[in-house]
Amino acid sequence: MLSEVAGGSDDRLSHLKGSERARAQSIALTVLRHLDRLDTVLQQFLQKQPPFRVLLALRIMASEILIDGIPPHAAVDGAVRLVRAQRKTQHLSGLTNAVSRRVAEHGPAIWPDLEPQPLPGWIEAAVAAAFGPEVPAALAKAHEQSPPTDLTLKDPSLADDLFQSLSATRLPTGSLRLAQQGQISRLDGYDRGDWWVQDAAAALPAQLLGDVSGKRVLDLCAAPGGKTLQLAAGGADVTALDISDDRLRRVRQNLTRTGLAANLVAADALTWSPAAPFDAILLDAPCSASGTLRRHPDLPYARPDPNLKPLLQIQRELLARAFDWLSDDGQLVYCTCSLLPAEGETQVESFLSDRSDARLVDWSQPDGWDAIWKTDQGFLRTRPDYWSETGGMDGFFAALIARA
Repeated sequence: MLSEVAGGSDDRLSHLKGSERARAQSIALTVLRHLDRLDTVLQQFLQKQPPFRVLLALRIMASEILIDGIPPHAAVDGAVRLVRAQRKTQHLSGLTNAVSRRVAEHGPAIWPDLEPQPLPGWIEAAVAAAFGPEVPAALAKAHEQSPPTDLTLKDPSLADDLFQSLSATRLPTGSLRLAQQGQISRLDGYDRGDWWVQDAAAALPAQLLGDVSGKRVLDLCAAPGGKTLQLAAGGADVTALDISDDRLRRVRQNLTRTGLAANLVAADALTWSPAAPFDAILLDAPCSASGTLRRHPDLPYARPDPNLKPLLQIQRELLARAFDWLSDDGQLVYCTCSLLPAEGETQVESFLSDRSDARLVDWSQPDGWDAIWKTDQGFLRTRPDYWSETGGMDGFFAALIARA
């Protein structure tokens, strides 16, 4: 239930106003982000596990007191009213009140000493093997923080004005990071189409292509469209392809709002073919999304133990197919929002070993990029524990490939 609410896929939210729906999703995300710690606190005041709906009310109460800083009397009252409102649980309103009061009294002293929520096992093992045994703990700590909202600017020359009007932080890579959360559509520059929401790490792969002005560029697996907007803002003639017409609707809306243009194609890339080669291709391949857990703590519950084999096969097929659509001097960026080398480094190394006509491009560090992001092999690799002092970033992998 919580994972559905957090992911926005629960129809039970459809009757809520925008601000109410956002609050419900925020509550769900906070509880899921700290679920193990919250349950550890609650278990100290419960003799046995209560019914699931009562446990949910207690988790929400505990997160409001221990994380959100809501006055204890308001959080306790909210939990009691939630339990009392259900006929099957109303007889447990007294228990809810007693446990909630004990959490309010003793929880703040317990909370700081609890360990962060661990990574899902299938991610932890791969991360430790790839980056070192200390990295899973660093990622878990980074995932504890509610991620900031980053904006990509349509026109970088507007940075000075928007930096002030939005009370934002200017990141070295050109993104703006909002200091406070709020309703996005009410922020300065939204109606004018001056920017779009895009994690700072997600804005990096398109920059590997350099100056795209006047080039024919394909954004493959384009939705939700942040990279399409980047390429269009850079002056490219963009074709944005995605298998889902529903997902492309959001891309179309953002193009209209920003005044940018792209040719949108709803098709399966494994059967579609272009009429002519492209000067550049950006393939943001379907993946486990393990690099976005800080934004989507619902993922481990929606996909508790994903089978990566179908994803890996699709990635291989898309990369091979897209490479054949390049012009002779074209370049391709392959990227995933994954922390798993199997979906990044290993995938590209395997492709390069199979294709004598492909080579890895040794790109130069753009201004503002941290040197640590470029691996010894020449790949781009970001992690949530990077920039931890200023809010972190999503985990991304990218490689720049050209014809040999």
